[in-house]
Amino acid sequence: MFLFANGGIDMGVLQYRELDKKEYELSLIAPEGHQDSRFVLEGLLRVQGSEDLSAVIPVQQIEQMEKGLRCSGSSDIFTVSSEWIEDEASSSVAVTMNITYTGSTSKEFGLTVKGRLAGEGKPTWMIPGAFYQENRFKHNQRPYPRYDYEGGKAEEMVSDYWSFRSDRSAMPVVFAWNDGMCVGMYTDEMSAMGISGLGFRGNAESTEVWLNFPYREEPVVFDGSSKPKEADCPLYRVEPGETIELSFRLYAAGPDLHAYDPFVRFIYAEHEQRYELNPWMGLDEAAELTAHGLYHWHYNEEHSILYETAAFDREFNNNVKGMGDRPHMHVGWVSGVPYAYALLTYGRRHGNEEYAKAGMRVIDKIATGLAPCGTFWAEWRLDKGWSSGWNPKSTWVQARTVSEATLFMIRALSFEREQGHDHPDWEHAIRSNLEFAVTHQREDGNFGSYYHVENSTVEEWDGAGGLLWMAALLEGAALFGNEAYREAARGGGHYYKKFIHNELIYGAPEDVHLTPTSEDAYNAVVAYVLLYETFQDREWLNLAAKAADWMMTFRWSYNLEFPRRTLLKQYDYRSRGADQASPSNQHLHNYGLFCVPESLRLWRYTQDDYYLQRTRDHLACFLQFIAREDGDFNAYKGMVTERFYNTNCFQPKGMMLTLSHAWCVGLILYACQEAKVFEQELKLFTK
Repeated sequence: MFLFANGGIDMGVLQYRELDKKEYELSLIAPEGHQDSRFVLEGLLRVQGSEDLSAVIPVQQIEQMEKGLRCSGSSDIFTVSSEWIEDEASSSVAVTMNITYTGSTSKEFGLTVKGRLAGEGKPTWMIPGAFYQENRFKHNQRPYPRYDYEGGKAEEMVSDYWSFRSDRSAMPVVFAWNDGMCVGMYTDEMSAMGISGLGFRGNAESTEVWLNFPYREEPVVFDGSSKPKEADCPLYRVEPGETIELSFRLYAAGPDLHAYDPFVRFIYAEHEQRYELNPWMGLDEAAELTAHGLYHWHYNEEHSILYETAAFDREFNNNVKGMGDRPHMHVGWVSGVPYAYALLTYGRRHGNEEYAKAGMRVIDKIATGLAPCGTFWAEWRLDKGWSSGWNPKSTWVQARTVSEATLFMIRALSFEREQGHDHPDWEHAIRSNLEFAVTHQREDGNFGSYYHVENSTVEEWDGAGGLLWMAALLEGAALFGNEAYREAARGGGHYYKKFIHNELIYGAPEDVHLTPTSEDAYNAVVAYVLLYETFQDREWLNLAAKAADWMMTFRWSYNLEFPRRTLLKQYDYRSRGADQASPSNQHLHNYGLFCVPESLRLWRYTQDDYYLQRTRDHLACFLQFIAREDGDFNAYKGMVTERFYNTNCFQPKGMMLTLSHAWCVGLILYACQEAKVFEQELKLFTK
């Protein structure tokens, strides 16, 4: 510790200086940040409630400790004592705060710990899994919260400030950047005052981030619908003489947009020790059950399709004329080739001809369903046959959907040839799709995101929806010995790396137009691991690792506290390892199983155990809630839901969607087969 220029004390990350009236200012600086940037705390905390409760409690006394500070302050009816312990290894400060109410009657109030990020530059944000940078572009066609430096209309979910419940986030931390530094504020989902909250504000006047106890949702509440609800700002009732203990952690780093990663890893290391996994079964049992479920509840022999959904309640499904079962099939993504491939390989390996035949028939149907432009159609519907899917326009197909179908048809054909079987229709369809990708690729490497099914033009170039073409082209090149495919993939690698460097990959799913999603991260991991394996260029491995780091911001590091009467609480569901679908689709899902093999190979190439641990978590999480028998959690044997509700979005927290989805069942089947190679390293266990 030493005196610095303005008369304060420098303790590394944590600093303080004396103000007028015998008060002190606490601040953080970044070890590698700009000298003019610092994070300045607003006193000890702000009290919010009735008029006599609303105040900022200042820092009035400071005592130096070996590794930090003891800070205290008071108002007319509150006293606060706190310890601020600096951890140089993590560039963070752990804070424990005791707030005692000295009033004579019970009152309701909330507490906010807030800081101002001083320095140059417009801010940007991340709340893991819930908010990324501006979060939604002006031209995005899906309504959900958007940040705008100039302000906006709250009724349109546009604002220069947002506050959220912590259970919307995969890790309850809010990050903010300006040109000089990054700061993070972290707390647990649950506090002594109930669910905690995270928030930020950025405009011409200031850049601020904060923690709320209990949470506040402002300026409006996003519940998954297009029309927001009014702000939700609960208060906590305190009794005379009551002391409340709060804990949180502050982090400071340089302005690199990837600066979140060390703190995310640090928090994860703590959570790994605190929150246990609870897989219900091992890989073999999970594969056996999901193969059964995919075949018996999703496969339709008459039409050779995998129904996208199957209702848990089969009697209800009969009463609503089968509407609980969705007789549609996307060629990739939410149904189609990837899951038919998983069923085919499982059937071949286990001598189950029914499963193998079903997988082949689904792939046969898709292979003969080429659109006029030369790609696959996106979707087959019982009432209309082949169509374009859930895209912004009915004449468009999306790059991700058709490239994923192409990738897994390549894998299916490779597997079948190893078994001594050939499928000319599959090869024709694969070549048609790959040739379309190569001939429509822009000079800078962009494959485009949406294509016109009739005239073959690229209709939208924005986003990373075409990123997965790289993987399909690389595996197609290996299958057919085509060097042009490899070079097209390499060109794509150079184009799409900007999304990874910008820490904002978006555009993968059809139903959330140009939105940053966990699925974008999965696609990037797959594509760049394959680029590294093909070309052995360290740049591709580094990009794969960076994409994986961003992917982990969608992955739950802790176990949510569900309301005690909910199904997820009663079944002791552990959320550690689950992924948030996207800021627009806030629910937990298992699509990260899509990149389990590439994630595990990434671990081997980097020797970074973090990737192994977090891939293990994801697998373990979704070895829960696979129906073990008819009636298990009101489902039928082998069924798997799409959605676990983690917050007040779409459904109440602790509920589960009572539909089995082909992709959820199929991805468990796929990942369990792929993970067998790494079974000992994963160390998955069951009770």
